[in-house]
Parts: sequence; structure tokens; C-alpha cells
Amino acid sequence: MTVGTDTRSAMADGTRRRARAVLAMLALFIVVNAADKAVLGLTAGPIKDDLGLSATEFGLIASSFYLLFSLSAVSVGFLGDRIRPRPLLAVLALVWAVAQLPILLPATGFGALVATRVVLGAGEGPGFPLANYTAFTWYPEKRRALPSAVVVAGGAGGTVLAAPLVVLVSNTLGWRAAFGLLGAAGLVWMLVWLRIGGGGPYAAHLGPEPAGDEPSAQNVPAVTADGERPAVPFRRIVTTGTWLGATFATFAVMWTLSLGFAWLPLFLEDQAGFSDAQISGIVGLPALSMAVLVLTAGVVAHRLLRKGVSARVAQGLVGALLPLVAGVCLLLVTRADPAALLLPLLIVAFSAGNGQTPLTNAAIADICPAGRRSAALGLSYALAALSSLLAPYVTGRIIDAAPTEAVGYGRAFDLAACLLIAGAVLSALLIRPDRDALTVLSAHPATSSASATPRVSRGASSASGPDAEPSAKE
Repeated sequence: MTVGTDTRSAMADGTRRRARAVLAMLALFIVVNAADKAVLGLTAGPIKDDLGLSATEFGLIASSFYLLFSLSAVSVGFLGDRIRPRPLLAVLALVWAVAQLPILLPATGFGALVATRVVLGAGEGPGFPLANYTAFTWYPEKRRALPSAVVVAGGAGGTVLAAPLVVLVSNTLGWRAAFGLLGAAGLVWMLVWLRIGGGGPYAAHLGPEPAGDEPSAQNVPAVTADGERPAVPFRRIVTTGTWLGATFATFAVMWTLSLGFAWLPLFLEDQAGFSDAQISGIVGLPALSMAVLVLTAGVVAHRLLRKGVSARVAQGLVGALLPLVAGVCLLLVTRADPAALLLPLLIVAFSAGNGQTPLTNAAIADICPAGRRSAALGLSYALAALSSLLAPYVTGRIIDAAPTEAVGYGRAFDLAACLLIAGAVLSALLIRPDRDALTVLSAHPATSSASATPRVSRGASSASGPDAEPSAKE
């Protein structure tokens, strides 16, 4: 039985609307994720004063967030290829909320704060790669840079929104109340997600659709993911230059981001002499710049790919420019005149590198069969996130060991800058998605066409996906 043109068009329109709604929810998911990370740095002064912490002890609390971060990212990444994203993301949001709420208790001290941050990190580790993977289930190959940019921009939005709100709540109700507020936000997101969230038609086949979960044949175009699990060895994916280059580049970017979350507010207060009110606004500036750069990078890569530019240029070389600029600016931060150049350099240094992230995520997704995509993204993010475990603690040790705090901050920032520059160079040399996609699938040629792109059932238009064109060129 054939499906009429009007019916297919209506089904495609419905899928596009659903894709946008899910993408908006995923961006909000990362907003909460980023706010949970930022709250510790934004309340660092009151926490250190209240608990009597040294720089090393505070760095240990910040690093404890990442103790189980990578392990959970890997574990849930592999589960993401077997379990639908709706329950997985809901459980993660619930863990976030449960981990934040005990901090409201007055008896919560150093040990309890470390424990809650460990639990929170275990819940947040898989959040970013799983959100990207879920977004990719709604968009076809070569159309993933922009939705990934929207998800990544949610992280910037979380910092922009959280900074003034957390400082206001902390100054009014105490630093513990700021953690409780974010716990409540996680619960609200979970309830809404259970109502409207889910995976899309470009997901790996996971069996019959449960009622009310992912789209069914009645409400999506007749485009489904490949029903067979590809037999491509996982090691073939993780040894490609694209996967390795993207992973190291993300390692460097995440080192700088965790440095900013944990130590930038203290640097602005102790070294630059800004007040709490000023810091709440300044901390949001790199995040705002990050949102603009992330979305711009996604749009540029999207347009280049549509014009036929190779993925190596659109995702590799273009992406590498951003951490290179960030690294140079970070080298100059502690060498600049604070009155003239400090803030512009800080804004670029702590924002530009993350503009590469949606491009590296899309590059990894493009070389993977659907049944390996969540695991490949999860493992890459897990290894990169080891930098977030190390950076806050290493920075604390560097500052404590330096003759002065100013010298310590300079050394810590220089280390992060060198990592960014190295990540930019390696990603420019190694990220080649077009070549590596063929390399990955060459071991099993039968999967090369079926697993990289969805099959189209008889009678359906090949342009029926949520990001499809009116022509059949998709």
C-alpha cells in the first residue's frame, strides 16, 4: 500500500516539529548540566570560608566531581546502543537532583560535599555524549554539526543563566540553597522529558516501539534505521585518526573548561580584584561568547558540507582554528594589562575552544555505524573527561606550590594554553571523517551503506527526514 504525497509531507512536518522539540529539551538538559558544574566555582568563596578549606582541599572537592565521571560515561555510552534514550536521560536527571539536595542540610561538611559531588559526577558523566547521540537520531549524516552546536550551546547557556541566579541565591539564602535550587531544576526537567522526549528515526534498531515512547510508523516518515547491528569491530573505530584527534582535542578543551568552572571566579576575585556582583556578570561573558561561537561554528560547518567541501576541512581544519586562538589568548591572560586586555582575553580563552566540540562530535558520529555511535561518543567523552578530574586538583597543587598565587595562576593557565594548542594541531592533522568512514566500514562492505544512513521503505520519499531537502539529494 503506497503512501500519498500529502500524507508523507504531513508526516515529515510532524517529525521536524518533534525533532525541534526534542532538540530544545536536550539543550535545556545541558543547561542544567552546566549549571551543576558551575555552582561550585560560583560559591567557592563562601564554601572556603565556611568550611575553612585550603586551595588544595577546594581543588580536591572540584576534582571529586570527575572521579566516576569517565567510568559512567563509558558504561552508559554502551548502554545507549541498547536502551532507548528517554528512560536513560530521565534517570540521569533524577540522579542529579538526588545528589544536590543533601547539601541543603547544615551538617554537610567537607566529606559529605566530596561524596555528593562524586555522585553528581557519576550522573553527569554520560549526559553530554548521550544528549548528542539522542540529537543525532533525529538528523541524517552531514546534517549533525548544527544540532550538536545547539546542544553544546546549552552548556554556555547554563553558565550564563546560572551565574547571576546562583550568586543572588547564595548571597540571599546561603550557598547551600543554590545547590538545592539546581536539584529542583533537574526534577522539573525529568518530568517534562518523560512527557515529550525520545529518540528519532535515525537511531539504531532497538525492537518494537513502546506506546507513547519513540515515534511509530503512524507519526514519522517511513524512514527507519538499519535493523541489523553492524559487525564492525569497535577497535576499528577508536583507532582512526578522526576518533583519536577528536578525543585529544576535547581533552584539552575540557581541561580549560573545568579550570574555568573551579578557579576562574577565585582568580577574578583574588587577582583581578572584582566584587561578587561583578564576578557574577563576568563569568557569564565567556559562556555567552561560547554560545555564539559554538552556533557559528555549527552553521559554518553545516553550510560548507552542503556546498560539497570535504569533512576534513569543514570539521577538522575549521574546528582547529578555535582552540588555537583560545590557547594563544590564555597564554596572554596573565601577561596583559588588567585594565585594558584582561577581560577580552579571558572571554576568548575560556570560550573559543569549545566551539570545536560540535564539529568533533559530528565527525565521530559520521564515521560510526548507528549501532556503534553511542559507545564511540561515550568512550571519547569519558577519556577526554579525565582532564576534568585532573585539572582542578593539579591547579590547586600548582597554586599552593608557587611562591605567590599570581605566579601559580600564571603557570596553571600556561599549562592549559599549551594543551589547547597541541589539541588544535593534532585535530587539524588527524580528523578526516570522509576517509575514516570508509576505513571503518571497509572490513564489512555490506554494512557501508546500510549502517551509515537509514533505509527508506518502499513508497517513501528519500527526503522525509527532519532535516531533509525538497529534492532527493539527501
